[in-house]
Amino acid sequence: MSQEEVFEKEKRYMMPVYKRPRIVIESGRGAKVTDYTGKEYIDCVAGIAVNAVGYSHPVVLKALKEQADKLMHISNLYYTEPQVRLAEKLSAISGMAKSFFCNSGAESVEAALKLAIKTTGKHKFIATEGSFHGRTIGSLSATFGTRLRAVFEPLLVQDVKFVPYNDAAAIGAVIDKDTAAVILEPIQGESGVIVPSGGYLKAVRDICDDKGVLLILDEIQTGFGRTGKWFCKDHEGVEPDIMTLAKAMGAGFPIGAMLAKEGIEFEASEHGSTFGGNPLACATALAAIKVIEAEKLVARSKELGEYFMDAVGIGSNPIVKELRGKGLMIAIELTKPCAEIVADALERGILINCTSNNVIRLVPPLVISKDELDAVISVLRELIK
Repeated sequence: MSQEEVFEKEKRYMMPVYKRPRIVIESGRGAKVTDYTGKEYIDCVAGIAVNAVGYSHPVVLKALKEQADKLMHISNLYYTEPQVRLAEKLSAISGMAKSFFCNSGAESVEAALKLAIKTTGKHKFIATEGSFHGRTIGSLSATFGTRLRAVFEPLLVQDVKFVPYNDAAAIGAVIDKDTAAVILEPIQGESGVIVPSGGYLKAVRDICDDKGVLLILDEIQTGFGRTGKWFCKDHEGVEPDIMTLAKAMGAGFPIGAMLAKEGIEFEASEHGSTFGGNPLACATALAAIKVIEAEKLVARSKELGEYFMDAVGIGSNPIVKELRGKGLMIAIELTKPCAEIVADALERGILINCTSNNVIRLVPPLVISKDELDAVISVLRELIK
């Protein structure tokens, strides 16, 4: 199929929910992808923070192929070894007690909201302005902003109060006797990599403990080494009651998980998923975690993130409002829209994306080389003039 046929058939047969540049990606290896014409790109989007171990990693491919040869799916009517091994591993690296497996980040948020209601018997939630927790009806209820919500309102979960991000006191002020949980991102990704002040998560944790409500941390985008720690919560030593995971967990294979502390769990038939935690997904996730550990990608994320922030050299540029981030989760906020810069970077063989209209977000694979990162820096310096 030619590139033009792909564009034509997409328009004819698919719902137009995505805005995409007119390139067709065919393959990937490491931190680079190649399109139909053979042009190569350094990918600083990484499937939206998914491909943390890069494309076509041999350890992940080996695990995927070996498991596919044995068993891809059997449903949760039966035990499988990869599932319990992954649950054990997640407990070891996160400090949480129990896992529920699903297929995406939005599903993990749905499970978290449902578990909070089940555990507390209450139905009110507190979320933050600028939050993004997913697009399903339940997760959308905790996602801020009329752009995503307006056409679907009233939403099914209507008792959600939004307060300013990075303001722990604002959370404490609106908690009442019917509040089940507070849900927030340790760093807001879709809003443009908004990094809260040091101590914010700890203060929210203390307020939740004092008021007797649950704390849900959405680590879907920040997990698995992205911010220079296994999980962003680890920067402050905060333990949530419930945590949501997905994205980098599966190295590109769809998988999500909702983790909870001891004593907070679903009972039989209270929740479920046909495909959640299937053997193929779990074997792939175990391989991804193995790569992150073996190649020390958590520490590498911290090191390369700090290198980028020091080396990019655009902090005094008049169109740069702010450079911010943790690890390899980086944003360059401009004083003007950044769509043109994203398009120009594409022409120069660099994939970046734009959030909140004027924020360039960079979430490259954690395996990106220093030379590749230098090439990205060189292009960004040239384009952000």
